[in-house]
Amino acid sequence: MHNFAYHAPASLDAALKLIGEKEDGKIIAGGMTLLPTLKQRLAAPSDLIDLAGLPDLRGVKKEGGHIVIGAMTTHYEVATSDVVKAAIPALAHLASIIGDPAVRHRGTIGGSLANSDPAADYPGAAMGLNATIVTNKRAIAAEDYFLGLFETALERDEIIVSVRFPIPEKAAYQKFRHPASGYAVAGVMVSKTGAQVRVGVTGAGPNAFRARDFEAALEKSFTAEAIKDVKMSPDSLLSDIHCSAEYRAHLVGVLARRAVAQA
Repeated sequence: MHNFAYHAPASLDAALKLIGEKEDGKIIAGGMTLLPTLKQRLAAPSDLIDLAGLPDLRGVKKEGGHIVIGAMTTHYEVATSDVVKAAIPALAHLASIIGDPAVRHRGTIGGSLANSDPAADYPGAAMGLNATIVTNKRAIAAEDYFLGLFETALERDEIIVSVRFPIPEKAAYQKFRHPASGYAVAGVMVSKTGAQVRVGVTGAGPNAFRARDFEAALEKSFTAEAIKDVKMSPDSLLSDIHCSAEYRAHLVGVLARRAVAQA
């Protein structure tokens, strides 16, 4: 690990000031990705700006028809929140199967979305539940947030403050879990609100995306049977040591049908 200066700002304004001053500085939330990267000497930030001491970025609340989750809220806190379990049980379930207990007690929803790992769970939930990522500057629809592999719409001096999830009528999350890491080889979040159906996919492509052919079929009939013949093209999907793009395309269909049946 390379040397760096450590900062623990006491307010969001102080954190933003540090980000502006430290050109090679990095924000750290739970550290689930950044710390291993530093240990392997694959990154050498001049400064680490720790958001753990900012209570305003933590917590879960219901506001009208939305669940609002602070960026520094851990996966464990989302999974065990009575507010989340009552309003969007699929989101609580998703949080409960991220990684392992150590990861769930340290990792944060804001850190996961800011990192945008292609195999992370929350990006699929953000797309499938029509979430809005709220920063210190603006509100970004999930649709406009995920841009590519580990790439988001966040600017350098932008910090995620909270995530807003509209409460759906029905929702469910299914994933094919890598047995060692717990990451999603593929994961699918399905939600239905009125006539609108959303199908968010993670793990299969370079970033989270919507499966619009599945959505169109489900808006006609919200049943697993309605999508049994809908096929996903493997052309833009990932192929790696775990499985081929063709396998992932098939897997998305299987998981989507399971999620609809569960919902």
